[in-house]
Amino acid sequence: QVQLVESGGGLVQPGGSLRLSCAASGSIFSINPMGWYRQAPGKQREFVATITSGGSINYADSVKGRFTISRDNAKKTVFLQMNSLKPEDTAVYYCYAEIRSSIRQPYTTSYWGQGTQVTVSS
Repeated sequence: QVQLVESGGGLVQPGGSLRLSCAASGSIFSINPMGWYRQAPGKQREFVATITSGGSINYADSVKGRFTISRDNAKKTVFLQMNSLKPEDTAVYYCYAEIRSSIRQPYTTSYWGQGTQVTVSS
């Protein structure tokens, strides 16, 4: 019933920028937190950034100063602005959200998007 749909991936040259978006839809009472993970070929999925509904943010050390996460609570959407991209940022980027489906549900469920490919290459 809940879906996370990502968009915005693609091919970019080193030093370039991309902006990823992820929109949540379905039976949703609250979302906290939302964030991004990535998985490069042959590697484990790794944390990139998260943001709470109140605006608290955490970044992986590898992206600090280059990536900016933000969210639009009304639109149930999280964004990842990626600047100064490097070849090592090449990966499939996954949106992540902890969602409470209704006021009667006291717990949250983890949801993942389908992933969007980001390739940084000259």
